[in-house]
Amino acid sequence: MSPRWRVVLVGVVALLVGYALPGLTKSVLGGVWMGAEGFCRSGLPGMSLVCQPARELSTLAFPLTRLAVLVVLVAAIWATARWCLRPVRDLAGPIAQVGPQNLGHRLCPRGDDELARLARAIDEMMERIAAGYEGQRRFAANASHELRTPLAVQRTLIEVGMSRALTGEQLELLTGQLLETNERNERLIEGLLALSESDQGLRSRTAQRLDQVVAGVLAAYQDRITEAGVTVQSHLEPRTVLGERVLLERLVTNLVENAIKYNRPGGTITVTVGRSPALTVVNTGQVVPAEAVSGLFEPFRRLARDRTNHSGGAGLGLAIARSITQAHDGLISARPAEYGGLRVDVELPTTT
Repeated sequence: MSPRWRVVLVGVVALLVGYALPGLTKSVLGGVWMGAEGFCRSGLPGMSLVCQPARELSTLAFPLTRLAVLVVLVAAIWATARWCLRPVRDLAGPIAQVGPQNLGHRLCPRGDDELARLARAIDEMMERIAAGYEGQRRFAANASHELRTPLAVQRTLIEVGMSRALTGEQLELLTGQLLETNERNERLIEGLLALSESDQGLRSRTAQRLDQVVAGVLAAYQDRITEAGVTVQSHLEPRTVLGERVLLERLVTNLVENAIKYNRPGGTITVTVGRSPALTVVNTGQVVPAEAVSGLFEPFRRLARDRTNHSGGAGLGLAIARSITQAHDGLISARPAEYGGLRVDVELPTTT
């Protein structure tokens, strides 16, 4: 029997008992007292010695009876409450056994009562927890691989330098490679810290001019854009969003960096700030397979899977962009651009 029908049944029984018990108690006690009063009036010898104390105690009969009834009712309510809540208590046992070692455990309820709905909600929650746990495990494994490769390269270069005497040209080449690998590690750690910070959400929300943020980032990257041999086309309409300026700058920076890094000489970058979407960044470049687009937002995911290719960055740019967008209650999406490259759209809530 479901908890709902158990409560209904207990309520009906309580109403019936509450309606009948006072009258029944009064009838029984009244009949007993009338019989006792008639017996006392019979005039038998010694009745006065018995009936006088009985009359004095009669004033306590109804209060004591009510107290006894109250005690019985409290005990009955306690027992019925345990009976009504037993399905919930039975549900607590399997839930208490769930841990990291068996995140795949599910309650799999049957029926459509409140308890079944609660169990299904718990199963759905466990699905989300398991997905998050698996994502964290995969993230840690990928981070370990990302750090292991450049550290192995550094160790090899140091061993080569120690094993033999190097000419000035060889020493310069070796130190240059060491410096490049070290910068790669710094970028990776910086990206991990930025991802962790954005995952924690916003500390405050203030009105920020998104078009001004984008203009500032484009101005700061003008030398990089010129060096890469690409052209920027910007269409910046006034747009105000609520959020943190530092994180918004990081969002725009990551999208612009990706647009430069994965572009081609003579290509273009189109940056648009508007109403909907709030921000669009489109770059030319290699053709991006449609089935690979969603995976680009995962940490350490690149089109080029070579971990020793330092030109591709740490593989955290779009992951950080997604985290920052979600922290601003927004939505980020991407799709292959019309003539190669990638188009990224960022939807942000409008200010009131």
